[in-house]
Amino acid sequence: MGNHAISFRDVRKTYPDGTTAVDDLSLDVPEGSLTVFVGPSGCGKTTSLRMINRMVEPTSGTVEVNGQDVSSVPEARLRRSMGYVMQASGLLPHRTVLENIATVPRLLGRSKRESRERAESLLETIGLDRDLGGRYPSQLSGGQQQRVGVARALAADPPVLLMDEPFSAVDPVVRADLQRELLDLKQRLNKTIVFVTHDMDEAVLLGDRVAVFATGGRLAQYAPPEQVLRAPADQFVSDFVGRDRGFRALSFDSHEVALSGVLSRNHEGETTVLGGSEATGGWTLEVDAAGRPVGWLAPGESDGADTSAHRVGGSLYRPGGSLRSALDAALSSPSGLAVAVDDSGRVRGVLRPQDVLAAIEQARGARS
Repeated sequence: MGNHAISFRDVRKTYPDGTTAVDDLSLDVPEGSLTVFVGPSGCGKTTSLRMINRMVEPTSGTVEVNGQDVSSVPEARLRRSMGYVMQASGLLPHRTVLENIATVPRLLGRSKRESRERAESLLETIGLDRDLGGRYPSQLSGGQQQRVGVARALAADPPVLLMDEPFSAVDPVVRADLQRELLDLKQRLNKTIVFVTHDMDEAVLLGDRVAVFATGGRLAQYAPPEQVLRAPADQFVSDFVGRDRGFRALSFDSHEVALSGVLSRNHEGETTVLGGSEATGGWTLEVDAAGRPVGWLAPGESDGADTSAHRVGGSLYRPGGSLRSALDAALSSPSGLAVAVDDSGRVRGVLRPQDVLAAIEQARGARS
C-alpha cells in the first residue's frame, strides 16, 4: 500500500454565501485501504468525498486520483471509473435488480449477456440469492436494497469505491451484517474505499485510517483508529470520540484470559462441567445438542426439567478475540460470566469478570 490512490492538496470549498465547507484539506488515501471520513453533521466529510468524483468542484486546491488531477478528466468518464454508494440505495425503481446492477457495464459498452452474467455473479459476491435478480427494488428490504447498491457500484470492477453513509438508514442488526460483508469484500477485492459516516464505532470497526473532520471543515486528525482513540489530537477529537473511548480502544487489545469451568445442561437434562474441573458461580448454562449456548438458568432453576425459565445470554467471546469483546460478553451476560466458544460456536468455558479485568491491566502494562 505504498502508493496513494487519492490525494487532496490544499483543497478548500467555500460557497457563495461565505460558508466554508472544507478548509485547506491535505490528505493522502493509500491504495487498497479503507479510509473513513467521520465527524458531526455539516463538517465537510460528504463534500470532501464528492470532490473525488466531481459531484462537487473545489474552490481551490486539487484532488488527484492515481496522480491525475480529477478536474482534467471529463465528469462522466471519471464517475464511471468509480463505484458510488449512498445512504438511499438510489436504485432505479422500474428496473429489476439484475438490470440495476448491469447499468454501468452496459454504459461502458459491454454486451447485454456479459453485463447480466456479471450482475448475477455479483449477487453472490454481496450475499444475495440469485432468485432476487428478477425482483424490483420495492420488493426488497432496506438491507437488501443497500447490498444491491454495493453490487451496482462494483459492477464495472472500479479500483475506487466511494461510500456516503451507506448503512445509516438500516436497522442495527442489518447494519452489522453489512459492515461485516464490507470488510470481507475489502479482503477479497482489493479496492481503495473511502467511506463517510457520523458514527465513531463504525469508523473504528471499518477504517484502516480515520479522518476526523471538525466543524467548519477542518481536518482535526488523520490516523489509524487505534491512535485516534488512544491519543486524540485535540479537545475536539477527544469530545467527538466520546467518554467511552477507553472501552472502544480495547478493540485493539487481545490478551490470553484464563478459562473457568461452568456447569452446563444439555437438551436431555444431563449436567456436566465444561472448561474446568469445577463450576464457577451457581448458574447453569444450557447448551443444545451441538454444545452451543442457549441460555442461563439462575441458581435453583436447574433442578426441574422446565427450560423456559432460562435467560438469554449476552454476546459471546471467541478465544483470541479482543478484550473489548471479552468485557462486553461478561457485562452482557445474566450470570456475569462471559461465555467462551470455539469457531464452531461450541462452549469452551467461561471468563470471570475479575480475570477479564486482570487481562486488561496486563495489556495496559505491556503497552506502557
